[in-house]
Amino acid sequence: MIGQTPVLILKEGTKREKGKGAQFNNISAARAIADSVRSTLGPRGMDKMLVDSMGDVVITNDGVTILKEIDVEHPAAKMLVEVAKTQDEECGDGTTTAVIIAGELLKKAESLVEQNLHPTVISGGFRSAAAKAREILEDVAIKVDPSDKETLLDIARTAMISKSVSASRDLLADVAVKAVSAVAEKREDGSWYVDDDNIQVVKKQGGSMDDTKMIAGIIVDKEAVHPAMPKHVDKARIALVDAALEVKKTEIDAKIEITDPSQMKAFLDEEEHMLKKMVETVKKSGATVLFCQKGIDDLAQHYLAKEKIYAVRRVKKSDMEKLAKATGANLVTKLDDLKADDLGMADHVEEQKIADDRMTFVTGCKNPKAVSVLIRGGTEHVVDEIDRSLNDAISVVAVAFEDGKLVTGGGSTAMELALRLRDYAASVGGREQIAIDAFASAMEVVPTALSENAGLDPIDILIELRQAHKAGKKYAGVNVFSGKVVDMKKERVLEPIRVGRQAISSATDAAVMILRIDDVIASKGGGAGGKGPKTPPGMGDEGGMD
Repeated sequence: MIGQTPVLILKEGTKREKGKGAQFNNISAARAIADSVRSTLGPRGMDKMLVDSMGDVVITNDGVTILKEIDVEHPAAKMLVEVAKTQDEECGDGTTTAVIIAGELLKKAESLVEQNLHPTVISGGFRSAAAKAREILEDVAIKVDPSDKETLLDIARTAMISKSVSASRDLLADVAVKAVSAVAEKREDGSWYVDDDNIQVVKKQGGSMDDTKMIAGIIVDKEAVHPAMPKHVDKARIALVDAALEVKKTEIDAKIEITDPSQMKAFLDEEEHMLKKMVETVKKSGATVLFCQKGIDDLAQHYLAKEKIYAVRRVKKSDMEKLAKATGANLVTKLDDLKADDLGMADHVEEQKIADDRMTFVTGCKNPKAVSVLIRGGTEHVVDEIDRSLNDAISVVAVAFEDGKLVTGGGSTAMELALRLRDYAASVGGREQIAIDAFASAMEVVPTALSENAGLDPIDILIELRQAHKAGKKYAGVNVFSGKVVDMKKERVLEPIRVGRQAISSATDAAVMILRIDDVIASKGGGAGGKGPKTPPGMGDEGGMD
C-alpha cells in the first residue's frame, strides 16, 4: 500500500503557510511598513534618522526615501515599498499617503476576512470603489492654468510644508516654479510637457538654505583647463565639441624610424601644427568658449589660452546635452565641421569658486530649455534634505502643468471621497457594498493621521469633518496648526490631481494583491544542496507538506 509512505513534493526545509494564517501574516507585515511612515505625514509629522550598515546617516521624512533605506525582508512588505516607489516616479509627492492608505485598506480587509467575507468579494469591492473614487476626484478637481503662477507657488509650498525646509518654502517654491516654467514645452495639441531631467540640480554645502537659487543657464562642475585663460567671458559664443583636441594615437603598434635629428624636429613640428590647426578651427568659427567632451592636449590648451578662448574639458555627456538646450548650440562630433551656425549664446560664462570647488557658470541664456538650481545649506544632511524637498516641489509643479487640475489637501479630498463612497456603497447592494464601505472608512486615515501627528483628538476632528462635508463644504480639511476644520481652498493648500489618483490606484492594487494570497511557500537553503532564499521572517515551521 502506498498510503503508508509519505510523498515528499516540496524540498526538505521548505516552509509553507496556508489559508487565513498566511493572509493575516502578510497583512500584519504590510501594516507594519505603513505604521513605520505614518508619523511622518503632514506639517506636524516627525523625521526619521536612518543609519545603514556603513554608518551613513540619512535624516528625512520623505516616505519613499525612508522605505528605500530600510532593508525590508518580508515579501508582502516589499509590495508596499513598491507602492511608494511608483508614487514617487509618477508624481514625486504623496508617497506616505499612498502607503498609509494601502495599510489601512489591509486593516479593514482583515476584519472583513475574520467575518468570513471572501477575499475575492473584498477585492471586487475595493476595485469598484477605487474606480468610483477616481471619478469623484475628477468631479471635485479645480482647473489650473500654467500662467497662474500664484496657484503653482501654492502647490509647491504645500508639497514642502511637511518637510524640515518649510521655513524657507517661499524661496524654494519660487525656485521650483521658475525652473519648471523655463523648461515646460507646449505641444501642438495645446497640452504641456515637462521633462524634469532638463533641470540640473547642483548641491554644494556651505552658505545657508536661503542662498539656494535658480540660474537661467547651466553650471558645469569643471574649471578652465589653463590658468592663463580669461576667468570671465561676456556675450559668449559657445562651441560644444564631442571630439578630442589631441593628436590621435594609432590603434595598432606603429614604429617610426628616425635616422636624422631634422626628421625628429619635423615630426614634432607636424604634431604642433596639427594641434594649432585644431585651435584655429575653433577660432575661425568665432567661438569664445569651448566645452569639450573629451581631452584637450597641453599644447592645445596653451594655444587656446593665447587666443583668449575659455575652454573646459571632459564635460559629462548629460551636461553637454543640457548646455545645448540652454544655449542653443549644436553638439559637433567632428571638429572640422564646426561652423558659426553651430555656436550657442550666453551673456556670461565665468569661473566661480563655490565651497572648495571651482565651477563654470553659463548664465544669461536667452530662452533656455534647460536650467540649473544651485542648492546651498549648512551641512551635508541639510543639503540632501533640501534636494529631496525641492525634487518633490518641482515634480508636483510639473504634474500640475501637464494635467491642469488640482484638488485640495489637508485631508479634505479624502473626507469628500469617504462621504460619497458611502452613498455609492448603498446603491451597489450585495456583499460588495461592505467592502466599498470599508474602502470609504480607509480613506479617513489621512485626516486621522494628520490630526494624530499634530497632537489633536482624531475622533473630534473626524466628527467635525464629517459634519462639514455633509453640509456640502467639500473643501473642509483640518488645519493642524490651529486644530480647527477650515476651508482648504481658502487656506491655499493645494496638490495636483495626479497625486491623489495615483495614491488610490497603487494602494488598491497592492492591497488587492496581498489580500488574494492564501498560500506562501518559501524554499530554504539546504535540502539538495541548493541555496534558496531565506525564509521570510514571521513564517514559522507550521504547514510542512508531506
